[in-house]
Amino acid sequence: MAAGFAPPKLRDFILTEKLGSGTYATVYKAFRKTDSREAVAVKVVSKKSLNKSSMENLLTEIEILKTVRHPHIVQLKDFQWDSDNIYLILEWCSGGDLSHFIRNCRILPERVARRCLQQIACSLQFLHEKNISHLDLKPQNILLSGNVLKLADFGFAQYMSPWDEQQALRGSPLYMAPEIVCRRYYDARVDLWSVGVILYEALFGRAPFASRSFAELEEKIRSEKPIELPSGARVSRDCRDLLLRLLERDPDRRITFDEFFLHPFVDLEHMPSAESLGKAKALVLQAVQKDQDGERSAALSLYCSALEHFVPAIHYETDRQKKEALRQKVNQYVSRAEELKALVRSDNKNSFEEARSTRNILIEMSRDQPRLLAALEVASTAVAQEESGAEDYDTLDLYQQSLGELLLALAAESQGRRRELLHSEMRETQTDESLKKDAAAESVRSSCCLQ
Repeated sequence: MAAGFAPPKLRDFILTEKLGSGTYATVYKAFRKTDSREAVAVKVVSKKSLNKSSMENLLTEIEILKTVRHPHIVQLKDFQWDSDNIYLILEWCSGGDLSHFIRNCRILPERVARRCLQQIACSLQFLHEKNISHLDLKPQNILLSGNVLKLADFGFAQYMSPWDEQQALRGSPLYMAPEIVCRRYYDARVDLWSVGVILYEALFGRAPFASRSFAELEEKIRSEKPIELPSGARVSRDCRDLLLRLLERDPDRRITFDEFFLHPFVDLEHMPSAESLGKAKALVLQAVQKDQDGERSAALSLYCSALEHFVPAIHYETDRQKKEALRQKVNQYVSRAEELKALVRSDNKNSFEEARSTRNILIEMSRDQPRLLAALEVASTAVAQEESGAEDYDTLDLYQQSLGELLLALAAESQGRRRELLHSEMRETQTDESLKKDAAAESVRSSCCLQ
């Protein structure tokens, strides 16, 4: 439709401003002709513009959107047609798209990028369970409604099991997986590559293969040079790990859907949702009970777990007064967690020197096992960093790294003195890791201010 033309007439709706247009469709903002004046988006598809392939895509899009209902997927409210057009009446999202949001911010802080990623992952998990692949994931197709992200534009979507292969060129070049760009057979894993590109762009302000032409893009993707993060990029270990595993050119080496949904950076367990506050309250009640019973370490651990749900609960709450009341309540729990942390540290002071001695003996006994030795030295580095007052999250990263290796070593160790010492070291490292998690109380205070 030419730019100066008036929007088409549609029964029950008044079409107003044009929001965007593509090869086959134009999207308008519209209002329902009722007392409610409900705002909607209307996707107008000209029948004349449709060939056989695009008609099949449109019918699949309608079929998929009719059957899916999810808080992070744009809802199809109705569809109509007349002699000229097909109309999809869609949920209205007032915040524009993620591309516009990223451009306005230039880059997103990791904390904000993670919130966005969690919502995208939540919608993809729902689609994956129904064998639906979106096949055109990009920031322009992710809409904002308040602080909620919603996946939109299912024009290329297909019912496709992970092992169903296709060869049709689908999606937008900058976000296409290498196997599509290089015209190889591909499957549902292309959506994971696109998520990696979106996360990269959110964090660094540009796509990893920003190019001036499709030929240049194809040349970069065909290159054997491994994908690297921008020099000086400051992202957490978990974030870096996820990015590089998503942006793996070879789909057989790329992170799987199940691994993606369980990845610690995605952390769907702690994403903001309607259930966040209920989980937080249940945990804090247990924490208060343990606190009253004098079980300081258990209380501290439960307070920390509760705070991991309270922060997303604050983020999810839209009522300003309720949000502020929740912040004040959380600050009380943060203060108590700080007090308990000091008390637990005092309780553990005597065992601290004993743990150091145990670790030194274990190091001497593990000279023949380089991997175990490296894990113990990482634990020693974490302790040294903690004593020197290093950043809590840097130290936590080291404790978690050491803990993973120690678990593997313990599983492989036969009965004997070294196994006993490993058990002791594991307990101490887990305690230290727990204390470092509790230091998240400090970041909770700042997070609460940023929500």
